[in-house]
Amino acid sequence: MPADAEIIRADGHMIAPGFVDLQVNGGGGVLLNNDPSLAGIETICRAHAQFGTTALLPTLITDRPEVVKQAVAAGREAHAAAVPGFLGLHLEGPHLALARKGTHDPALIRPMETADCDFLVENAGAFGVALITVAPESVQRQQVARLCEAGYTVSLGHTGTGCASAGEYRMAGASMATHLFNAMSPLNHREPGLVGAVLSDGGLSCGLIADGYHVDPVAMGIALRAKKGPGRIFLVTDAMSVTGTDMESFTLNGRTICRSEGRLTLADGTLAGADTDMLTCVINCHKVLGVPLEEALRMASLYPADAVNARHKGRLEQASDADFVLLSEDLQLAATYIGGARVFSAA
Repeated sequence: MPADAEIIRADGHMIAPGFVDLQVNGGGGVLLNNDPSLAGIETICRAHAQFGTTALLPTLITDRPEVVKQAVAAGREAHAAAVPGFLGLHLEGPHLALARKGTHDPALIRPMETADCDFLVENAGAFGVALITVAPESVQRQQVARLCEAGYTVSLGHTGTGCASAGEYRMAGASMATHLFNAMSPLNHREPGLVGAVLSDGGLSCGLIADGYHVDPVAMGIALRAKKGPGRIFLVTDAMSVTGTDMESFTLNGRTICRSEGRLTLADGTLAGADTDMLTCVINCHKVLGVPLEEALRMASLYPADAVNARHKGRLEQASDADFVLLSEDLQLAATYIGGARVFSAA
């Protein structure tokens, strides 16, 4: 250690790897769909650093082709500028299944065309980690293979695909599923669906929104006990622009989303993203589900980092980035560090 190194007293706090969130639609009053810009990405990253997230994928929900291109351009800028907390982009749609659209605008959902695939491949590697959610109903296996070869992590989501079909797409290169249980074919006794494929296939990892609203704690516990490795269940927030603010509503694709009692919903009651943060999800896993604290922390750091092959994130070891948090004994966040620099302090 250098003789002139700064000594920071942890004062009894735990030091844990910074959280890695692979599904962040917004924060700090900004929704990526509404502000696909460098400034928008910077705001989202700052907002989530207040809750211990040190690496995240700003997530673009299904939108028009021009908005996708704007988001990719903003991601290129953020990657080049090394924005603290920016890991890459998650493109969630528009190549999904209408029957499992969730809050995605059905008018914008469409099959992947050759031009779409060409654009994605041309920009592979330009904006850091690249994650894309697709549905087998709207994307061909050959397209999945091409995206994986270019460096994308392909996740299956917003789909009614069967278990066997999910296995075929896994063989084509898909290695993940998006927000387990939500907007996907359920586990039935004669058709295990995508849920069954995820839990039984060790080649698939999956995100879990542990806010207590998207998935019942009983179902979360069953999934954690059933998941076959080495693929892991990891935590995601699916956070919207309200995180870190007192906003009561916002718009997405011209539709109003309201915030009430920890939930975000469209007018018809459909859940529209989550009103949560990664530290809250860790606490829920530990205190509600009884997951050991060390494992809950891994679900928020090591497992998502490994799912997108970001080996320099989610761990405290030589050659990894100095991204970490200081937590009190009762799991209150004291400080967040990204690249060894403090970016948030509760004091």
